[in-house]
Amino acid sequence: MSQPWRVELHCHSLWSKDCIVTFETILRLCDKRGIDKLALTDHNTAEGALLLQRMAPDRIIVGEEIMTTQGELLAYFVQESIPAGLTPQATIDELRAQGAVISVSHPFDRLRKGAWHEHELRAIVDQVDAIETFNARCLYAEDNHRAQAFAKTLGLRGTAGSDAHSRPEYGRALTLLAPFTTPAEFISALDNAEYIERYSPAWVHGNSTTAKWSRKLGLRPRLWEGG
Repeated sequence: MSQPWRVELHCHSLWSKDCIVTFETILRLCDKRGIDKLALTDHNTAEGALLLQRMAPDRIIVGEEIMTTQGELLAYFVQESIPAGLTPQATIDELRAQGAVISVSHPFDRLRKGAWHEHELRAIVDQVDAIETFNARCLYAEDNHRAQAFAKTLGLRGTAGSDAHSRPEYGRALTLLAPFTTPAEFISALDNAEYIERYSPAWVHGNSTTAKWSRKLGLRPRLWEGG
């Protein structure tokens, strides 16, 4: 029986406005930290992920974190970007048309703009494939516990992710999955997922603020040459 893959299912790159980590650094960290597969889920764009997948096709899953009118969704196996600001239903419809797999970002994190009101989440939860049951950036463990209890009660699959925005964060939270190739195989692997759940220290949120100011000051790093 093959060893499970160590999969990072929530992270960002310099294609997100609050992150300045380059593609080169991300791939180096994957090698260093034993990350077999990485879903790049930049805010409201899949363009960076599409580019990175061309550079490392065996490692990268094209993803996107999308802000809807009610909360954020995570998508995997995305073919093209979905814009922010659509209703959850419209976003889901667009993703389904692409054959994407859909999860829900940090659904009950009390400090996140992209968290969900439970009644709004219940309205669409039968149309998603999973919810994020552990997010390494949650400052209150109770918010992850609530997501885990919600998923268990409704029989939902779970995903865990680092929500990485800076170098120390990649691989903090991983989903351990049987090897997969297609979206259907990925969903099947989630049925038997195991997790590595480690919180990032609170100070990493300051790295996102620093990244935003770096961009305002024109200090954005170059894309990896060849990209």
